[in-house]
Amino acid sequence: MKLAFTKMEGAGNDFVVLDATERAFSLGAAQIRRLADRHFGIGCDQVLVVERPSAPGADFRYRIFNADGGEVEQCGNGARCFVMFVRAAGLTAKREIRVETLGGVIAPRLEADGEVSVDMGSPALGSPLLERLEVAGESVELALVSMGNPHAVQLVPDTERAPVARQGPAIERHARFPNRVNAGFMQVLDRHSIALRVYERGAGETLSCGTGACAAAVAGIARGLLDSPVAVRTRGGTLTVSWAGGDNPVWMKGPARAVFEGTFELED
Repeated sequence: MKLAFTKMEGAGNDFVVLDATERAFSLGAAQIRRLADRHFGIGCDQVLVVERPSAPGADFRYRIFNADGGEVEQCGNGARCFVMFVRAAGLTAKREIRVETLGGVIAPRLEADGEVSVDMGSPALGSPLLERLEVAGESVELALVSMGNPHAVQLVPDTERAPVARQGPAIERHARFPNRVNAGFMQVLDRHSIALRVYERGAGETLSCGTGACAAAVAGIARGLLDSPVAVRTRGGTLTVSWAGGDNPVWMKGPARAVFEGTFELED
């Protein structure tokens, strides 16, 4: 089976984007893992699928599959790539679209400066916000925030020395999180900026995580450590996150671009 694809990236978070608006998406987990494989496939953090909407008022349906083949609720960097893709493919002329996801409807918007802003919806904070868990033999304090997908964010003094490789997998699969969780490691630089690394469930550490950036900024604002807007510095680039608190939506702004297009011969 020959599969047409577009390779895209948003702040270093990279994606294989598939257009399934005319033909039903039917790939299994093993085939998705093959696409995502950086040695035997195309290589990506996530596979993004564009479908026709099923919800009233939505322009598209957006499905996200991690590199391990599992489907997840949300991907912020992918959402920015999504709006760039559908415009470039001629699927819409709109600059702002409403997109149906497993985590709810989001609204990415192409801005005049070429970056994309996304209304990520209202965050859901843990009750309590902070929980202390035993992780890899250590006691770790985590802020629990959902951006349509689950995040556990801890403060670290230096992201470059943060125990991402050791604690990330342990947090992701901790018994406290039966559906697994994204593990964020946040360093507060000043009231309006942080450094962030994220170990994503099903993908490992990525150069950037859009929902992780939103969750970290929300956690910092909710804890009184940050003021909106927050510049989130990731290894792949900087994202800007704004949140007015409470039930107000979280807005994320950042880059997105196509890298290359091609076809991939995939075994049935």
